[in-house]
Amino acid sequence: MGEQPLQQPFRTTESGDAPVVLAPDGAVVRPLLALDGLGSQAVFELAPGAVTRAVSHSTVQELWHVTGGSGRIWRRQSGRESVDALRVGTSVSVPLGTAFQFRADEDSPGPLRIVAVTMPPWPDGSTTEARPERGPWQPTVG
Repeated sequence: MGEQPLQQPFRTTESGDAPVVLAPDGAVVRPLLALDGLGSQAVFELAPGAVTRAVSHSTVQELWHVTGGSGRIWRRQSGRESVDALRVGTSVSVPLGTAFQFRADEDSPGPLRIVAVTMPPWPDGSTTEARPERGPWQPTVG
């Protein structure tokens, strides 16, 4: 028989009850849930017209799903670059080491809202996880 997986408690949270923190790129973040050692989930928000700072991550990668607003994401990895639309229903990946920057459209119907899963979990208190990068847009936040 195989080894039993580590048991983790059930957790439930409401995004409105989550603490509000500022991400290293300047976006507003509400950390939601985590599975110890596996991944964490958060909601990111960016006001219409706002632009984050460009960063890359040193140990984590992310999957995003847009749930509100509209904007664009720039990503660069291993000589490849792309700028893609972010709109409700869009999902994007941010693989390890990818430089990225995102912005909310000025005419967005509300904040750009993204549910993100970070793998492994975001390292709380880290000052080196998000590394500054050069992006295509002038940041306006943080």
